[in-house]
Amino acid sequence: IRDRSYTVPNDGNVTLSVYDINGRLVENLVNSVQSAGTYNTVWNASSVSSGVYFVKTEVGSVVQNQKIMFIKSPKDLFS
Repeated sequence: IRDRSYTVPNDGNVTLSVYDINGRLVENLVNSVQSAGTYNTVWNASSVSSGVYFVKTEVGSVVQNQKIMFIKSPKDLFS
């Protein structure tokens, strides 16, 4: 499980999605209208493999992409 915080500068539609290295959607974490402020969301990554993922955040017309490296810890491998 990975925590992620994000800031919404103005009221509006917010989408936060995780994609794999091939551009396939892994999970939509947020898809709603939100008021301005700072929020936290949780990605339960227990069902995905270690690797490179992209987190796409859309707030109104502003789009941000972030590349992340997810590495399962040894305890995750035996859960």
